[in-house]
Amino acid sequence: MKNPVGVAILLLLTGLGIGATYLMHLGTAGRIEAQRQAVADKSLLEVLPAERYDNQPLAHAVLAAPVVLAHSTLLDGYLATHNGRPSAVLLRSEALGYEGRIELLVAIDPQGRLLGVKTLHQTETPGLGEAIAGWPNAWLQTFTGHSRKTPDDSGWALKKDQGQFDQLAGATVTSRAVLQAVHDALRYFDEHKAQLTEGASDE
Repeated sequence: MKNPVGVAILLLLTGLGIGATYLMHLGTAGRIEAQRQAVADKSLLEVLPAERYDNQPLAHAVLAAPVVLAHSTLLDGYLATHNGRPSAVLLRSEALGYEGRIELLVAIDPQGRLLGVKTLHQTETPGLGEAIAGWPNAWLQTFTGHSRKTPDDSGWALKKDQGQFDQLAGATVTSRAVLQAVHDALRYFDEHKAQLTEGASDE
């Protein structure tokens, strides 16, 4: 070669450029993932009024493993606190709807009252069962404020099943699945309140 020094400098610069690009990619990928996670967390926590917590609820898991209930499965559970005191438990629930899996997030206050229910995933029939999607959701909001005591267990059913709740028009199976999953979550909270609000799993 006529200029070995020049070739060496070129190779060095190329190596430095590749290294810098790689490091930049690592840094950018980390920020992108953090932003993606922040968006996902915000979406989950929409069901919980912001003034009810000052911790990071999704970092405070209270279920060690999925729990199979009568009509649904609890996938995850999280504890929200305010000034160091339990303010809500978030239970991620899965039930079988008319077309497939329905995933819900159920927020319950320490007294066992529903703070909100949000649909996280669904594949129900467009124009019918699909009406459980979207936030806020008018039909799901009809559950807010209710507990296992108001109504009692027998009241946690659709009116056509002798219960106290209306259904989505033309979507009996979807409505029943969601209602039963919410009732399951309330029942589980009521029976495991101490463990859930202390943040310790009994599973």
